[in-house]
Amino acid sequence: MRELKILAIVIFFTLVTYWGVEPFAHSIMHPHHEPATFKYEDLKPLNKKGDPKRGMKAIVNNGCVGCHSIKAANVPAPMDPVTASASYGVNPPDLSLAGALYDEKFLANVIVNPAHAMKLDHKFGDNKPFPMPNFYGNAQDLADIIAYLKALAKHQQLTPKAAFINACGRCHDMKYDNWYVIGPKPKMDTELEKAEFNLKHAQYQANLKNYLGTNPPDLSMYIRSRGEEYIRDFVEDPQKLLPGTAMPRVGLTKEATYQVIEYMEKVGDRKKDKRNFLGAWVLLYFVIFSILAYLWKKQIWKEVE
Repeated sequence: MRELKILAIVIFFTLVTYWGVEPFAHSIMHPHHEPATFKYEDLKPLNKKGDPKRGMKAIVNNGCVGCHSIKAANVPAPMDPVTASASYGVNPPDLSLAGALYDEKFLANVIVNPAHAMKLDHKFGDNKPFPMPNFYGNAQDLADIIAYLKALAKHQQLTPKAAFINACGRCHDMKYDNWYVIGPKPKMDTELEKAEFNLKHAQYQANLKNYLGTNPPDLSMYIRSRGEEYIRDFVEDPQKLLPGTAMPRVGLTKEATYQVIEYMEKVGDRKKDKRNFLGAWVLLYFVIFSILAYLWKKQIWKEVE
């Protein structure tokens, strides 16, 4: 009976610590913020219906292919990643999957006013213009471009890895999956090839640091250190969790965000399912062990008494 009283006291103080102290510590380490809604209510919606057949012409006429590739339409990148980063700070994304990755309102607003859409007004202004040039087309051109990108993306396969590479992989390495900001690391047989790759990577990182003010971290293990909820909310609006950060709002849809998270889990938490499965067996072991220990203790003390 005495042991049960001791156990009850231990359980009581454990619960007090967990429900009293842990929430307070969590509130200090992780201040409350509104969860991601993916509605982008601060952005203006499209006010015209677009025609995808006119979209490609509008893209060419407005100079988009001067910076962006559209591999699905056989439009190559005008520059290699390192050269592009030297010009713009970061390699402009391929637009093949843009219509599936990004929210429609965000896509329209980022074309017209990228600094505002990305919530980087605090970083770019009259003294430091945003690298992406102004859009000189009209509202119909904008609607046609969005319609074309959405139609184009319907014929492409959006995998979790493709979502990550397009949305995050131009600023973040994922070394555990052999992805670097300049592309996948190729097989290299000589020291010269390794040195050339490392030099290109270092040059890109230097350009990126000059653009953002710091080098974004490798994300190989971020799913373990931050967790799904934090990454989801941070991708939707970085300023909400880290005011003043140089990371832009990415503008992904909810579906695309979870595909990015799925890829990060695959790379950084490959054994999650196995660990969860094993955890149930470990708990069962402790339950059985506790029962046997209690029965053994009861039998021993019975003989002593």
